This record gives sequence, C-alpha cells and structure tokens, in this order.
Amino acid sequence: MRVEQLAVFLENKANRLAEITQILAESGINIRALSLADTGDFGILRLLVNDTGKARQVLQENNFAVGISHVCVIATPDKPGGLATALQVIKAASLNVECMQAFSQRSGDTGLVIFRFDELDRAINALQKAGIRVLTSEEINAI
Repeated sequence: MRVEQLAVFLENKANRLAEITQILAESGINIRALSLADTGDFGILRLLVNDTGKARQVLQENNFAVGISHVCVIATPDKPGGLATALQVIKAASLNVECMQAFSQRSGDTGLVIFRFDELDRAINALQKAGIRVLTSEEINAI
C-alpha cells in the first residue's frame, strides 16, 4: 500500500520547525511520523500526516517548498531480529532503500518502519509475499 509522505525543505534558521508545526496545528493537521535531516545549508523534514493534501496546501501558502513522495509502512515485531527479517526480504529481492525511519509505540509490541524505495511497488509485493504486513494510510492515521 502506497502512503503519501511530505518532504518540506527548510532553511537552517532558528524556529522554522516550530513554525511548521504551528501552521499544521492551526490547520487541524495531525503529524503521525516525522524525521528531520540536515544537509548543511538546509534541512529536509519528512512527514506522515492525517491529511496530506491540506498540509501541502497550507505549507505552500506559507511559502514552504513542499514535495510529496510515496513510501510504504510495515509492521514488524518489536524484538531482536524484527527489522532484520524485513531487511532480509529486501536484500533477497535486490531492492534499494532510499530512505527509512522507524518507531515503536510500546516496547515489545509492534514496530513500524517507513521505507522509500526506488521500486516501491516491487518492494510492496516482495514484503507482502513474505508475510510482512504493509499498512494502509487509514491504518497509519488510526495510530
């Protein structure tokens, strides 16, 4: 299942992240997951939100450069080897991971991993064939 992820390009200036989160909050947008990477001159904020279209619109209206990419989110057991199992499937399928972030809600429960692949549909098929649960946007929004 493809999930839309926002990529927001930020100048390396104080308070830019606070500004974005305030804009989203005032617009009723709930952030489900985020990561921030620094490239020196600017940062890239990646977000999963409950309303990608609205979030993109309000951020662009506030002069942020916003892109959308597609990712997949998988559920893994939150125990040693949970992620390794999924990565072995990815390795066996010769897939390239372009970007990845992971989080767990409760220790010992289920971990969630967000992947961006260069061949997303092939990756989703390989993961599902291996019995790995790929979440829908609706499931992510319900977390």
